[in-house]
Amino acid sequence: MTRLNYKIIIYIMGLLLLFNGGFMFLSAAVSAIYKEPEGIDILMAGVVAIILGAISMYLTRKHQRVLHKKEGYLIVSLGWLIMAFAGTMPYVFSGALDNYTDAFFETMSGFTTTGASIMNDIEIMPKGVLFWRSLTHWIGGMGIIVLAVAILPLLGIGGMQLFAAEAPGPSADKLHPRITDTAKRLWLIYVGFTGIETILLRIAGMNWFDAINHALSTLSTGGFSTKNASMAYWNDNPAVQWIIIVFMFIAGTNFVLSYFAFKGRFSRILKDTEFKWYAGFVLLFTLISAVLIYYQADLTASTIAHPLVAGRAEGSLRHAVFQVLAVMTTTGFVTADYTLWTPFLTIMFFGLFFLGGSAGSTSGGVKVVRHIILIRNGIMEFKRTLHPSAIIPVRYNGRAVPSNNVFSVLGFFILYMLSFIIGAVVLAALGLDFDTAIGGALSSLGNVGPAFGDLSPVDNFAGLPDLGKWWCSFLMLIGRLELFTVLILFTPFFWRNR
Repeated sequence: MTRLNYKIIIYIMGLLLLFNGGFMFLSAAVSAIYKEPEGIDILMAGVVAIILGAISMYLTRKHQRVLHKKEGYLIVSLGWLIMAFAGTMPYVFSGALDNYTDAFFETMSGFTTTGASIMNDIEIMPKGVLFWRSLTHWIGGMGIIVLAVAILPLLGIGGMQLFAAEAPGPSADKLHPRITDTAKRLWLIYVGFTGIETILLRIAGMNWFDAINHALSTLSTGGFSTKNASMAYWNDNPAVQWIIIVFMFIAGTNFVLSYFAFKGRFSRILKDTEFKWYAGFVLLFTLISAVLIYYQADLTASTIAHPLVAGRAEGSLRHAVFQVLAVMTTTGFVTADYTLWTPFLTIMFFGLFFLGGSAGSTSGGVKVVRHIILIRNGIMEFKRTLHPSAIIPVRYNGRAVPSNNVFSVLGFFILYMLSFIIGAVVLAALGLDFDTAIGGALSSLGNVGPAFGDLSPVDNFAGLPDLGKWWCSFLMLIGRLELFTVLILFTPFFWRNR
């Protein structure tokens, strides 16, 4: 019987703290560029994070370099918690957020790429703090653990267990037989897209600071903005919003497909079942939204900031595709208050909260591939009822899906719905009304951001009671790590010795 290798867990926690501190130094540098006094506070936060990380690594340097699946689950879950708790320091040290609950909520929302905020006036915040806020999105987007996996070979530690626990979606496709090379390629694609979007946003009219921050938020499907009105601030600049639309679509796509695109293997993309369904969903819901917005909605009343400068047809299409993608990919940017369009669209967007982007993307939610398997398995059940002796498998990408994978998807969906219901019940018990409770629970669990009721696109989460903020933070964590990774830690058999 072997015990958990606690030393390697603490060692990697220290490594993650070093990463955290290094990114805080970048934020301090931004403050220095803008001559903000808060830069010293952010710098000190980075120093504290690095010292804590170095001490942890030094004390556990003589660890066994063996990593099993149990350690992988613990490292991923504890890693996100450690990063979130450490990530509060720039907010607390600088005085930007004087309530620790608010600081933790904002940080967890950042690392989980939820984009729910408690800041009532974002534009008065120091630029170094806003940059740190966007960086938490970017770090969490592809997964802080995948970043760590890229350098684990230097420590003599295999990283497959970490990648399996962290990679979003029901499966983790490999680009290369070695998992560390996979992580490096994913990050190279991620960094490349971020740089391209930054340049395009700058050309379209954003200043460099806004362009960098919104690129960090878009590729991570996070949704933090540097403006109180989010992307509605640029309603008078359609080019900016169309660029965000393109990169939200890319961010909601499996990053492995982006790799194939760079290699010129477009047939792999066109044959991919999930991509076809994902693109089809975007097209279908965009057309429905655009038609209803054009004929029924009052765009003037629902726009949050600047009025439309283009024609009604272009404006209807742009707002439709923007909000469909923002909700589907769980990015959470807003150009208008979609809850004011029509009751039908409000219900439709509520349904989109359950959809999510592709597996292997940075988006949250249930993921399109799970919906495909659920739908096809449901259809197969009709056939099995008529032909009980026949063996009729569920097929995906031309291959039969193993029954245990189908059961896993069914189990995930049931657990997701239970988590949503329990999450809403707890928020209702804390005094939230029906719309706000279900919206807050679903938005947090799906890592979307804006929701319904008092948490609509024109509101934020500042009005939640402190206990509600901690509860939503927990929902964000289990949603980002796809339920099982975190919830398995609450089972007694996990802690039994092997």
